[in-house]
Amino acid sequence: MPIPITPLVSVDCVVFKGDKLLLIKRKFEPFKKGYALPGGFVDVGETVEEACRREALEETGIKIKSLKLIGVYSDPKRDPRRHNISIAFLCLPRDFEIKAGDDALSAEFVDWRKVKLAFDHEKIINDALKIKNGK
Repeated sequence: MPIPITPLVSVDCVVFKGDKLLLIKRKFEPFKKGYALPGGFVDVGETVEEACRREALEETGIKIKSLKLIGVYSDPKRDPRRHNISIAFLCLPRDFEIKAGDDALSAEFVDWRKVKLAFDHEKIINDALKIKNGK
């Protein structure tokens, strides 16, 4: 039986430092040089939690201490490349030492309300704020 064509699975990592948010500038299309949450595709054989920790470390140099599920984002149009389901986590880092890497041009804590965000990341951030603020 042929393997069915299914959506890709990815993760998004939300890390706050006060009112600022850890964002990367994307190295590649789509949204090249645009701001986005750290994240990426889940590798075969890893859990989504492992993928979140790995992507945060690869793209920002930050090690994640704990994760809390924000939600699952499955709009087929959320990624212009193809159908992609993202599982987003609110992340508590071990430290705040940033070092951009992998497919991130840069990584920094940003006032996210003042920049244009890639994909559906504004929705993810707003959902994360509800959890962070206990709503």
